[in-house]
Amino acid sequence: MNICVLDGYTLNPGDLSWSELMQLEETAIYDRTPVDLIVERAANAEIVLTNKTPLRKAVLDHLPNLKYIGVLATGFDVVDIQAAKERGIVVTNIPAYGTESVSQMVFALLLEHCHRVQRHSDAVMEGQWGKNPDWCFWNYPLIELSGKTMGIVGLGRIGLQTARIASAFGMRILAYGRNHREMDLPDFQWCDLNELMRLSDVVSLHCPLTSETEGLINAENLSMMKRSAIIINTSRGKLVNNKDLAEALNAGVIGGAGLDVLAVEPPEDTNPLLQAKNCIITPHISWATKEARSRLLNMAVDNIKAYMTGNPKNVVNS
Repeated sequence: MNICVLDGYTLNPGDLSWSELMQLEETAIYDRTPVDLIVERAANAEIVLTNKTPLRKAVLDHLPNLKYIGVLATGFDVVDIQAAKERGIVVTNIPAYGTESVSQMVFALLLEHCHRVQRHSDAVMEGQWGKNPDWCFWNYPLIELSGKTMGIVGLGRIGLQTARIASAFGMRILAYGRNHREMDLPDFQWCDLNELMRLSDVVSLHCPLTSETEGLINAENLSMMKRSAIIINTSRGKLVNNKDLAEALNAGVIGGAGLDVLAVEPPEDTNPLLQAKNCIITPHISWATKEARSRLLNMAVDNIKAYMTGNPKNVVNS
């Protein structure tokens, strides 16, 4: 039961150990796998692990030995789920490993907008404070979160943790999602998407990418927002129409954006958000704390062990 890891580098660039995985079966680990090498590298594998290397029907049709695909992420759109199901291939994912890290990143992006810490630090290092006639100065507006409204689109594990942190900052919480369950949070309210966009000072996205949610944030609902409002996206880049968001930022329709994901990653030079006003972009790192990656790797090994004993868990195509 050979194991093949197609793109292990982002999960483990060298600060974690593959030893527990390698103890299970003969294992081949590749840092990255170009699409044209997938079949060659995975030809003898019964178990394939992938993060972002796509496994579409045309590839699966050339892997007759494949019995199990472990997606090294929560989202599993890199796999043709229907084709895998038709072939009897079990597909699993890793839920909940990054809840704390991703929700923490929401506020790293948001607080950078609130205080511009790096830019103020750079100004100090450049000598601006030393030359200032006053005992303090600031080059950008400073924002207090207490009393502001946080709108959360998608109240799963990460969305809920984000809501809890926002509540600790003294923020009011509005939420839009499918399951309007009772929430033990102060100053919390379910609402529709348009109401959330109109009333929120900050909108944070935490829903999966589906045909219904692609382009969920667009020119129409961006135009409903407060001119001071900030969009945060640590979920899926295609939830946001990148062109519409860039135009809204440049025209002052909204106040800012903090993005850890883009529609195409890595971004093309032509992505308009790279030149947009008041837009902070980080290279898809919200999941990548060592603690979160360690949990992910451990859970991936546990998923394989469960499959080997005939009791697979975290199956997404049952």
